[in-house]
Amino acid sequence: MKIFFSESNNEYKSYTFNYAIYCVAASIDELPEIYNRGFLPYSSDTTIQKEIFYLARSLRVNLADFADSSENRRVNRKVAPLNISVDFIPKSAIQLDDQLLNFCLSYAKERFSNNAMNEARLKYILSREVGTHWLRFQLDGKPIGYVLSGLHGKIFHYWYAFFDSSLLREYPLGKWIMWRTIHWAKEQNLDYVYLGTCYGKSALYKARDFKGLAFFDGRQWNVNIKLLKEWCKTDSEPLVKDRFKLLSEPNVALDVVMGDEIDNILKKEIKQ
Repeated sequence: MKIFFSESNNEYKSYTFNYAIYCVAASIDELPEIYNRGFLPYSSDTTIQKEIFYLARSLRVNLADFADSSENRRVNRKVAPLNISVDFIPKSAIQLDDQLLNFCLSYAKERFSNNAMNEARLKYILSREVGTHWLRFQLDGKPIGYVLSGLHGKIFHYWYAFFDSSLLREYPLGKWIMWRTIHWAKEQNLDYVYLGTCYGKSALYKARDFKGLAFFDGRQWNVNIKLLKEWCKTDSEPLVKDRFKLLSEPNVALDVVMGDEIDNILKKEIKQ
């Protein structure tokens, strides 16, 4: 893998110089480590040919710590009477015909803002190696939902979900599909499910609903979900400085960082 930085905004007064951080995969085998470092697949520019990833505040579920919460059980009880079936299907085994294309685009038109998922972008995303499988949800033999996902070793990425939004009037289908996907991954003895980014108040449902959560805070996978919720609630308010400069005790944070570095060096020496 190759990591590179792309310069963004700057604020010389506080010596804050922002860079977007990207990763280019040299091999599909690197994806578990790329996800572990906090990167997610970038698909906005449909002219890019390589598998490229961006660093962000992403969210994952440690399946060893996952168990159904009271909210999960409530949602499942609500949806259970539908008796929805779930199939895990390689992406190559489902033809992108007009029916599937229109199903996904219809949902995207209704639920994605600013035409973020048009036909050209959807086809581009489906051409990426990072997406390997569909989870198909059916009611009486009729598809009511799809999750485009990536299975790489022992990790699973819940990438894009599309479903019959007409059912939302009576059923919490979106919540149920995400829960059912995580539940399915645990049944397969996988290690982690990656749930994408977690920014803004609209993402709080991810932070509230699942046990075993951690978010990438720029340095590590952080299990302080209370902090995550606070950040999500204030994401619409621009930061005057980066979070390190805003710390009341930056030296304590530096000690933690240096301690981690020393631990990593010691682990390498032990292995040698």
